[in-house]
Amino acid sequence: MTFVQLEYIVAVDTYRHFATAAGHCFVTQPTLSMQVQKLEEELGLKIFDRSKQPVIPTEAGRAIIEQARRILGEKQVITEIVQEKKGILTGELRIGIIPTLAPYLLPLFVQNFSAKYPQIKLVVNELTTEMVVTRLREGRIDVGILVTPLQENGIREQVLFYEELLVYVSRKNAAYKKQYMLAQDIDPSKLWLLEEGHCFRSQIVRLCELRKASKEGSHFDYEAGSLETLRRMVELNDGITILPELAALDLTGKQQQLIRHFKRPAPMREVSLVVHRDFVKQRLVQALQQEIMRSVPEKVRQNKNLNVVPI
Repeated sequence: MTFVQLEYIVAVDTYRHFATAAGHCFVTQPTLSMQVQKLEEELGLKIFDRSKQPVIPTEAGRAIIEQARRILGEKQVITEIVQEKKGILTGELRIGIIPTLAPYLLPLFVQNFSAKYPQIKLVVNELTTEMVVTRLREGRIDVGILVTPLQENGIREQVLFYEELLVYVSRKNAAYKKQYMLAQDIDPSKLWLLEEGHCFRSQIVRLCELRKASKEGSHFDYEAGSLETLRRMVELNDGITILPELAALDLTGKQQQLIRHFKRPAPMREVSLVVHRDFVKQRLVQALQQEIMRSVPEKVRQNKNLNVVPI
């Protein structure tokens, strides 16, 4: 039994396809298949049911693969110990980040992080919250940056900061004349939302206590895939949307005039680093956390968790 064979069975379990797993392991499919078969022969049982598409582990295979993930994790811990003793920080850090954070948070820290840690390769994927959690459990990413609390079994959350939720309102809308907003001031029929699947959408639905019936009678029902689209829709139409604080950092002076704050305590969203309970690369994740916190504006760092909107 070798580490390589364990890596191969974990890859097949992750991607549920021998050719795809081989590609991610940078070997040919015959090479990977031969090593998996050798391991099965040594153990005297089948790890995968190849008659199914996609390939799935057998009952015994699931237990073996789970143990293989632990062994490979412990192997990585040894690497971390050696690096720490040598005073170096190197490796690959695979990050999953949600779309309502990626365009606003990544530019704040990525360049400084790469300059400070040139031996660390950041591999970033923009994913929904559900996909981040799934890939953490599968070992396909090392850490997620998303909105919490999740209350997911086996997932650890480490709060980074709290973002104030801001109202972005059209000059044509009656709410434009208000200095401070209450949730009940927002007309649901004029509220532009992200499409289903975004956790930020569910937060706004909770915050504004929306009812689906409120859309009845509307001649135009539109759900956007990005905050930028929502912003433009508000600017050009009679409407309202909600923006997280970081998304308002690059607004022009003219756009800033469309921002309204909620009456205090202002609603907040909690942004965290999340990892699997069996995660390794602790020093790399710690370096990531420190660089993010150095990069976010002081006002955001000072926000308190007085009124966190649940997902």
